[in-house]
Amino acid sequence: MNKLLVLCYHAISPSWEAGLSVTPEAFERQIVGLRKRGYAGTTFADVVEREPSEPTVVVTFDDAFQSVKTYAAPILHDAGYPATVFAPTDYVSARSPLAWPGLDHWLRTPDGHELASMGWEDLGELMEDGWEIGSHSRRHPMLSSLDDDTLMAELAESRQTCGARLGRPATTIAYPYGDTDARVQRHAEHAGYSGAAALEWQTATLDRFRFPRVGIYHKDTWARFRLKVGPLTEYAYATKLLAKRSLNLEPPAGV
Repeated sequence: MNKLLVLCYHAISPSWEAGLSVTPEAFERQIVGLRKRGYAGTTFADVVEREPSEPTVVVTFDDAFQSVKTYAAPILHDAGYPATVFAPTDYVSARSPLAWPGLDHWLRTPDGHELASMGWEDLGELMEDGWEIGSHSRRHPMLSSLDDDTLMAELAESRQTCGARLGRPATTIAYPYGDTDARVQRHAEHAGYSGAAALEWQTATLDRFRFPRVGIYHKDTWARFRLKVGPLTEYAYATKLLAKRSLNLEPPAGV
């Protein structure tokens, strides 16, 4: 059994067939399975600050889809697991659809409603149930492409907005699209974050500003999920070979 699993989800929907969406049935089976295997649950901020002393799973959600509160929150509550939501704060403030390049084409389909974002009241209710609310920047840009001033605004202002709206500044961030480099990581630290979430193919170490997560997607059958969270996950972190070859873990567009 892995001592620490950090999982990355996005949307939870019974009907949306987007690559970043997982059905409630699949999600529940995954969470119940981890609980039966003896995993305790905690938030991303907790494992950034201290190494767990028992097998632990961290469930994270990028983007703050409304469907996370609707479908995932009750399942996690029943399991006794908190979670972490990384919120793009401008979208949350406006309650506007989560529509950036790679995702915006869904607006023109019958599934456009799936792009609905949580609002601050929703996130506050999750906090009351023990969840962590982290930052996913302001507008979900490719951070490494921004100049220094714009980059710092995306990082610092999103953190401050969380503080103003929730009474607690975000202490961690997930990089939009998983896009990061050494400059972005330095700016994240300077903006006041204690750690940052990346994705598994980006890093082979547990650096607090490039912390790897295992992405879970629509195509992940129960067998694929068990392989992703099994003992070989540690090998994937160490060599990246599973991520790039055997499991094809690259995320769908829009994450």
